[in-house]
Amino acid sequence: VSKGPGNTKVAKSTAVPPGPPVYLDLVYIPNHSNSKNVDVEFFKRVRSFYYVVSGNDSAAEEPSRAVLDSLLEGKAQWESNMQVTLIPTHDSEVMREWYQETHEKQQDLNIMVLASSSTVVMQDESFPACKIEL
Repeated sequence: VSKGPGNTKVAKSTAVPPGPPVYLDLVYIPNHSNSKNVDVEFFKRVRSFYYVVSGNDSAAEEPSRAVLDSLLEGKAQWESNMQVTLIPTHDSEVMREWYQETHEKQQDLNIMVLASSSTVVMQDESFPACKIEL
């Protein structure tokens, strides 16, 4: 909070300042889906068919439950009910709990969460994979 004209308190701006929405096909949620950088205003303004949610660090609370909840709250304020696909890059306890606890709301808001059982093997390494068609 900072002092504005006449010593009135003015709240610092959110991660994404208010304004008209921006429409995109694919958005990578920044900073491992950390709630310090992504809030409801982000999802009200940055509207996408696909959101990639990174994060596999439970100690750092990534992905953040607050960010996932912000997606629901922000999308609920969109004028249209276009389908949104959420693509997690890692399987995490936070993601699984959020998915189960909010599944009905996800359906109401036309949000689909991709889960992948596919694995890519390259040289001596294997990792999960999702196929995205735009």
